[in-house]
Amino acid sequence: MPSTPDPSQPLPSTMRAAVITHHGGLDAIELREVPVPRPRPGEVLVRVGAAGCNNTDLWTREGSYGPAGDADAKAGWLGPLDFPRIQGADVAGTVMASGDAAGAGLVGSRVLVDPANYGDAGPDAPVVDVLGSERDGGFAEYVVVPAARAHPVDGTPLSDVELAALPIAYGTALGMLDRGSVLQGHTVLVTGASGGVGLAAVQLAQARGARVVAVCSADKAGPVRTAGADAVVDRRRGEVVADAAEAAPKGYDAVIDVVAGATVGRGLGLLRSGGRWVVAGALDGWAVDLDVRRLYLANLALVGSTMHTPRVFGQLVEIAARGEVRPVIAATFALEDVAEAQRQLATRRHVGKLVVVP
Repeated sequence: MPSTPDPSQPLPSTMRAAVITHHGGLDAIELREVPVPRPRPGEVLVRVGAAGCNNTDLWTREGSYGPAGDADAKAGWLGPLDFPRIQGADVAGTVMASGDAAGAGLVGSRVLVDPANYGDAGPDAPVVDVLGSERDGGFAEYVVVPAARAHPVDGTPLSDVELAALPIAYGTALGMLDRGSVLQGHTVLVTGASGGVGLAAVQLAQARGARVVAVCSADKAGPVRTAGADAVVDRRRGEVVADAAEAAPKGYDAVIDVVAGATVGRGLGLLRSGGRWVVAGALDGWAVDLDVRRLYLANLALVGSTMHTPRVFGQLVEIAARGEVRPVIAATFALEDVAEAQRQLATRRHVGKLVVVP
């Protein structure tokens, strides 16, 4: 187990960081020696213990988030990026320094970092920028974050690697369950269940006491069942809607969907009256064809869900502190292997999270 960083020791002047230099392929990633950032008032410096990988890293690097009005333009999560940019939104580590007295009490604490900054101080405020996209992130030895986004988790049984699996994937999944009003006793369908967000949704829905039907390929069914799925639908059969209907003859209270595509229009009939289809990804395509009569005649809701809110992340911190959910870790990578981590992430052959350990 690595030793705990000592905030009393002098900070180095430089650090290693994996940066992207432009929108493009894996060749856009470079390992560089860069200055260690210094925290300004209201900020803290975190020694990165681990940083999780997400599909958002791939899509941000590729520039796949088309801005409003121009779906084909290159852009980051919330708009144009400045280069070079250090990616890595999911950060767990130890606070080494504070920019002022506001964060001084955090120095020496293990923290889970909320990667979002928000548009206002409300509990359900919108995300206005994201660590590793609009700001330099955690694929580095150190990162500066707002003190208010560094949440102490000193008593957690989770390792830094497990903690670093949580923010984007589990925060997104928890937000989807929240917007889907998923409660104990509900029946929930989770698409893309072997991926980061999908597997998180399986675990979190099961922890809420819901019955979970998961969609994934048959070769990944074992780990998905272990994570908490009560039944698994093999997506490779090509009969997802029919098989999901057979797995829950009385219908679903919510569908937690990171796949979208043609399944949305065909699958709305899976929902019970008043049910919610919550979508936070488009792995099978962003263009959807549906009959809106299915929505209004059955009082259904088609809900978009992006990341989490401050309130939802607070719930996630509590879950992390208690060790209520243990994230599944597929593999860890050194900082110089970020490109390989992203290559493996793009294949989607793994089950669980890929995590970078600087």
